[in-house]
Order: sequence, then C-alpha cells, then structure tokens
Amino acid sequence: MRLLLAEDDQRLAALLDQSLSEAGWEVEVVHDGRSAYGRALPDGLPYDVLLLDWMLPELDGVTVCRRLRDIGVTTPVLMLTARGAVRDRIQGLDAGADDYLPKPFGPPELMARVRAALRRARYAESPTAEPVFQYGDLAIDFARHAVSRGGEPVTLTPTEYKLLVQLARHAGRVLVPEELLTAVWGPEYREETQHVRLYVSRLRRKIERDPERPQYVLTRPGIGYLFAPPE
Repeated sequence: MRLLLAEDDQRLAALLDQSLSEAGWEVEVVHDGRSAYGRALPDGLPYDVLLLDWMLPELDGVTVCRRLRDIGVTTPVLMLTARGAVRDRIQGLDAGADDYLPKPFGPPELMARVRAALRRARYAESPTAEPVFQYGDLAIDFARHAVSRGGEPVTLTPTEYKLLVQLARHAGRVLVPEELLTAVWGPEYREETQHVRLYVSRLRRKIERDPERPQYVLTRPGIGYLFAPPE
C-alpha cells in the first residue's frame, strides 16, 4: 500500500513515516500543499490513501483536497489537523475528505483510520454479480462499480459509492445515521453523525438534478435517510 503524507511539522512527519513504514506501508512525505497536489494528480504514481495536514504552507490541506475532488481524483483522503471545532471538521469533510483526525493523536489511532479508509476503498472495487440498479435516469452498475445519470458517468469517491450502494440496496427503507455509519465507515464511527449528513449532501450534488429537491436520496427528519423505492 502506498500512502502520501503531507505534513509541515517535520518531527511529526518523521514519526508518522516511521510508524507507517514499520506497519508495512510505503510512505512518501512532502511538507507543503503544492507538492502534495502535484504528487496526487492522476498522471502520477497512484496512492491508496492521502494524509493531508490542514495547515500546510502554499496550499492548505482543505484546498488540496477540494481541487483534487474537482478534477475527479477519488483516492481516500484523511485530514490531520489541530483545529478541532465542529465547523472546521464540517469544512474538511465538505471539501471531500473521507475522514478527519484531530491532533494530538497516536500512530495506532492513525493506522486504524487508514485501515478503515482502505476497507471502504476495497469495498468499492470488490467484484459482484448483482445486476444494474436502475431508477429514473440514475443507474448503478454493481459489477463495474460505475454510476451514471442520464447516460453520463458520475464520479464518486469510494465512500460516496459505498453510501449510495447501501441506500440503494435498501430502497424504500429508512436507515438511521448510526446504521449507515456502521455499514459505510465502520462501527467505530457510530458517533460521527456529521459524516452522514455531509456525505448525503455531497452525494445529492452529484446524482440529483436538483439537490434542493432530491428524488433519489430522501430525508426523513429526525429519523434518517432512504433511497426512494423504484416505482
């Protein structure tokens, strides 16, 4: 597994590099956002996970993440930051990060988060013999892990894809946030309810013609979310 670590605190970067390398991962370390963005572009060597510090020089980690998502890079992103306020966490997730790890943290916690990101990515790549799910102009090809709307491909990150599949496979049934968190992120994320709200919002922006008036992913206030049952 190849990881890109972007951290401007060189002592912390060295510690994390050593811990991750000893765990068997190949790690490349950069110390500024512009270098991180350049390394993660699609024409470079592929990474399995990107670890981005928020307060990077030149380009901050949130900007790097947002720009990568804007050009279709779907590699899982884990934000590392000393900014622990809820609004900051929301900003990072809304930019396209898959997870958020506030400092200070220990290497074991970081490695657990990396493993969780890799599990979600493997799920999005695992083969299946299920048929294509079609509803309106939205199609989910489970075998090819491809989503399209009106015949045009929709680019989803592994986490976005896993959330959509979880909802579609239970079309017509309301899923509470804790259930979605356990199924998509893992049982250790059951308290991270903002993950679901933000990812549903991101998913709607990609698959709905009018995200403000969704026809596929619906909200049941105070309960949870459901994929509208096909007629």
